[in-house]
Amino acid sequence: MKRIVSIILLICLIMSLGLTACSKNEPAPAGNEEPGDQTAGGEKPKEKVTLNMSVTSASGSTWEKGALKFAELVNERTGGMVEIKVYPNEQLSGGNQGKGIEMLMSGATDLTYHSNIIYSIMDERFGVISLPFLFSSVDDIDQALAGEGGKAINELLLEKNVVGLGFGENGFRQLTTGKKPVRSLEDIQNMKIRIPGMKMYTSLFKALGADPLTMNFAEVFTALQQGTIDGHENPLDTIYAAKIHEVQKYITLWDYSYDAIILGMNKDKFESFDAETQQIFRDAAKEACEYQIKINRELGEEQLQIFQDAGMEVITLTEEQKQPFREAVQVVYEEYEPIMGKELIDLFRGK
Repeated sequence: MKRIVSIILLICLIMSLGLTACSKNEPAPAGNEEPGDQTAGGEKPKEKVTLNMSVTSASGSTWEKGALKFAELVNERTGGMVEIKVYPNEQLSGGNQGKGIEMLMSGATDLTYHSNIIYSIMDERFGVISLPFLFSSVDDIDQALAGEGGKAINELLLEKNVVGLGFGENGFRQLTTGKKPVRSLEDIQNMKIRIPGMKMYTSLFKALGADPLTMNFAEVFTALQQGTIDGHENPLDTIYAAKIHEVQKYITLWDYSYDAIILGMNKDKFESFDAETQQIFRDAAKEACEYQIKINRELGEEQLQIFQDAGMEVITLTEEQKQPFREAVQVVYEEYEPIMGKELIDLFRGK
């Protein structure tokens, strides 16, 4: 009898030790997890995934080069598991830039490079980056987009079901004219200037005393050539690509408005990937955007020389010459502060 009791006690002791060992190996309660230990719930690609990326500008542009760089880095760092196909010239949306953003928001397209100006069609707050004479230099821009201003834009993007992965640049927008150069506020009075279809630009050029007109950009070259319009505005790379320097005699460098491009990814698609792959997207986007900005700025210097060699007169306004233009457009800030919000504008003013 004593032998049986001893055996039972021994069995109980062994079971007790086993349960204790198991309890020590159990995971800690969820409440004790570090924030960085949790993922967004997506999965690491088990099979090759192909994503489509739309780029507004034409093949060979710095936009496309930046997008291709991004695709290359992602493919390399995922071991070939994620392939990104780049479609320039807004092919996926049939040339309609506004539709291109709608497709990104809905998930019909996975990634895009679009200007903040086009995003402003959906929400005028995106136009804050392009307010007149907001930035004095590219250093101011880089600082704002890398800081609180950029964070605010990324929050707006999330509202549109888009994850902002990085900011590239189209650049400062400059003015071209045919009949006479623009050196002063008086020179631009009553000039017919083609502008993008953004309400803020209409208010801006009316404040300057010009006659702003919107038209399909494909029609601008002929309109300038025939004298239907007196001038237009765009960043240097766009002016060069469209050969505007062949039909305009003057270009005024006044850096009146900045045009950023946003590398955006559909939020649902982004969250379908695990945290490691998401970080690969972010890191690759940062490098690709830095590359795109670098070549865009270097190319701008070369393009100005090409304009001059073609007989175009380049007028560079001094800070003193810009002042009357700055004063004239203060009404734009008064109009758009209630729309965009003073706090958002101040983030880009550095206040």
